Amino acid sequence: MKSFFSFLSKSSQKKILCLDGGGVRTIAALVFLKKLESESGKKVTDIFDMFIGTSAGSLNAACFAYGDFSAEKVKNYWSKKYLDRIMKSSFFWDKASLIQARPRYENDGRINVLNEIFKDNTLDKSKKPFLCYAYDIEKRTHSVFDSFNTPEITFKDAVAASSAAPMYFPSYQMQNKSWMIDGSIITNNPTLIGYTYAKNLLESENIKILSIGSGQNKKKISGEASTKWGGVGWLRNDIMGMLLDSEIHNDISGDIFKKNYLRINSPLGKVNKFLDDDSEENLERIHLMGMEWWTRYGEEALSFIEK
Repeated sequence: MKSFFSFLSKSSQKKILCLDGGGVRTIAALVFLKKLESESGKKVTDIFDMFIGTSAGSLNAACFAYGDFSAEKVKNYWSKKYLDRIMKSSFFWDKASLIQARPRYENDGRINVLNEIFKDNTLDKSKKPFLCYAYDIEKRTHSVFDSFNTPEITFKDAVAASSAAPMYFPSYQMQNKSWMIDGSIITNNPTLIGYTYAKNLLESENIKILSIGSGQNKKKISGEASTKWGGVGWLRNDIMGMLLDSEIHNDISGDIFKKNYLRINSPLGKVNKFLDDDSEENLERIHLMGMEWWTRYGEEALSFIEK
């Protein structure tokens, strides 16, 4: 299987696409990739040799790798129709609050969507190499799922595990009985993990990496006010966002890979920091963020994938 993928992607230089987590904010990456397809005249799946993602980004990466989908088709799985199914809850909670007695959503809705997309197909059925990761809470270690080393894992299990965001979704039990939570706990920027595996799976160290984020919360925090916060205060002021901020990985990647690395990201602006705000207003703001990324990075991205 490994030699088969290597043959398919045989070229002087490999290209990998790395997609951050970020809930509904990952729609911005798909808006950007849709423009990349339109302007380059090539499908995302024809441009890249391997697809890597974590959390919500794992779903997008899996769709590209498994189904050879266009960016528009992947974006459709983030439409209001699908979001209503994914973010399904049978109990009351305050969407504006992070303090909940139980997860905001049940697993059934998103598992049904994953079944619809991937059925029972395992990672070795992927058309292009794929990788995502999650955190094993019983073993207290990371778990990486990819097309070669864990070919028996289903896409449904891999993506459900990688996107089991604490507080939003329950911990996810895989078919092998291990209990997983969101891969962003390890890092929300999968570039370095992706490269570590890609150079072996693609049998090359000559790799270009397009890395796409989901916006950064840069709202100022009052230092003086923070001295009075306990657990609730820090949760209300985005301590989870700070813990999941993986931009240091962007700095390291830029230093290591230099011209072979391109990062697409920006401050959130008016986009809601919460990962599940699927209001019409917020979804429009996310779409505009993706378009602004194209205005800023589009020409550079086109040059990056051609050279």
